[in-house]
Amino acid sequence: MKKWTILAALALSGCAQISNYEEAVKTPAPQELQGNWQTAGPQSKLISKQAMGSLIIGAQGDTLDCRQWQRVIAKPGKLTRLDDEWVNVTRQVRVMPLVLENGELRYDGLRLRKVDRPTVECQQALEEVAKRPQEAVIQDIEPEIMRPVSVSSKPAQ
Repeated sequence: MKKWTILAALALSGCAQISNYEEAVKTPAPQELQGNWQTAGPQSKLISKQAMGSLIIGAQGDTLDCRQWQRVIAKPGKLTRLDDEWVNVTRQVRVMPLVLENGELRYDGLRLRKVDRPTVECQQALEEVAKRPQEAVIQDIEPEIMRPVSVSSKPAQ
């Protein structure tokens, strides 16, 4: 009896939940959400002041949460509506609301601004997602900051 009471209370409270990635219906993105979003400056939800967060939202509702610093962690997902709000659902079944205020997107504790194009690493992650459509996380892209710098052996004149 107690179990039924709890289930009824949850149903009436309007707390919808996504427990399986396939359950989430990919929804085309409204024009104002489409595009490349990036953090601007240090943010407390990122591991370092040099770390960067990006969210790419395609017109058809495909998303890519791309974080980079000493490594790149890219999580593909999809845009959907849940309880009258826009959310990103990653393949890991992490559900995060998207709130657009004054041209700034608030997402997963980050403040993002629209940019013309994603970083080189996030572009590479998009290519990898297309090649590996079942992977929940892409982590084998080396960030530009970690690549060795070649030094010329010629003395400066």
